[in-house]
Amino acid sequence: MDILLTHGYFLYDDPHELQVMKPYPPLGLLYIASHLRAEGFAVDVCDNTFSSFEAFRARVEQERPPVVGFYTNMMTRRNVVRLIPVCKAVGSTVIVGGPDPANYPERFLDHGADIVVIGEGELTLSELLPHLAAHGPRDMAHIAGIVYRDEEGRLVQSAPRPYIKDLNAQPFPARDAIDIHRYMSVWRQHHGQGAVSLITARGCPYKCTWCSHAVFGYTHRRRSVENVVDEVARIVADYDPELLWYADDVFTIHHRWLFAYAAELGRRNLHRPFETISREDRLNEAVVKTLADMGCYRIWVGAESGSQEILDAMQRRTDADRMVEMVKLLQKYGIQAGMFIMLGYEGEEEYHLQETVDRLKAASPDVFLTTVAYPIKNTAFYRTVEDRVALTTEWANGSDRDYLITGRRSPRYYRHATRWMVNEVALHKQRLDSDTDLPRMAKRWLNARLGRAGMWLARNDVVAADSL
Repeated sequence: MDILLTHGYFLYDDPHELQVMKPYPPLGLLYIASHLRAEGFAVDVCDNTFSSFEAFRARVEQERPPVVGFYTNMMTRRNVVRLIPVCKAVGSTVIVGGPDPANYPERFLDHGADIVVIGEGELTLSELLPHLAAHGPRDMAHIAGIVYRDEEGRLVQSAPRPYIKDLNAQPFPARDAIDIHRYMSVWRQHHGQGAVSLITARGCPYKCTWCSHAVFGYTHRRRSVENVVDEVARIVADYDPELLWYADDVFTIHHRWLFAYAAELGRRNLHRPFETISREDRLNEAVVKTLADMGCYRIWVGAESGSQEILDAMQRRTDADRMVEMVKLLQKYGIQAGMFIMLGYEGEEEYHLQETVDRLKAASPDVFLTTVAYPIKNTAFYRTVEDRVALTTEWANGSDRDYLITGRRSPRYYRHATRWMVNEVALHKQRLDSDTDLPRMAKRWLNARLGRAGMWLARNDVVAADSL
């Protein structure tokens, strides 16, 4: 074995996902695995999703891999930091990559990692692995796309690694390296249908202030229609899923490509229901009709706010009124509309929240999910509030979600605001649907009022510097 690829996500330690039970495989690792295999490297993948910390320890102690590569995001930071010493104890060189190490390379090196990969990992690891086999983790400054410490302990960051230009030349993800059928089984057990994920492009060219571009930058590189359809055909032949999840940042960004893709799927009779993510400005009637004809059953619209003022502050480049129109258009064509809503962005006041509730009522999406804005390192939002942020826990035990911003309303206020928003919109939708379940209606009315009252009581709660 040349490298063991792994990650720090353990499903059975995630209370939220245990309520949802819609896990997806680590596509990024599977892309790296297939690339390295094609280059002649011996690659194993340890998928921790359905496993445990102790099972990982046992495997590492038995196999003693020369190199371990971790994919890490902010939510798996804590586990990866715990797993690194397990690998170091058996003499493995530890490489970490993904969005969180790209934002905190020095921190990960301080916690035992030997090398941090910045950006895409395929080409970097192809060059790095032979060097490690011959020389170990030293004298690596000529290898683009990495950060490490030299023998004197000085931080060394090499030149940036250019992005992969031709995604068609990349092999499909090595789904055979893990137990995809386990994922399908969990889906079918809990939802009656199995799902497989794929991506048709890498990156997002939009510059929303709160969004991290730590891995793909602001590029948008698209695979050809034929290449993606070939992968769908392979997925159908190997796994026969009832559903597909297109995990692109913005699936409908390129309309001409979408129309050609739909036509090729139809020509090859590859019809599978799917869901994906888009933006209101990349939807119109022709696009929505095409999505419906393809079998799209749900679109998640990145709405973020119902206030045009806040959308403009986010540099979102979307229209709050048109967002309402696009939700209704999706529903007209039989596509469920989901929306993402962010509370607490810099400069948001209560009237902005009211505008969001009003537009949610007007749109009446099938479902919407809320989060409270948090500053991800190296984003424009983070830079705006950098002098007012502090972690509420040790870095190794938390994530960027644990930042508090001094001068902003308290987490208690936003808990009440979320309660009000969710119940106020649900009550309105129940009335629109002529739902006469009076006990449920009464419960929603009460929760909305309690949320609003809680907001009033907490309206002067502001995060103070001396409270951190």
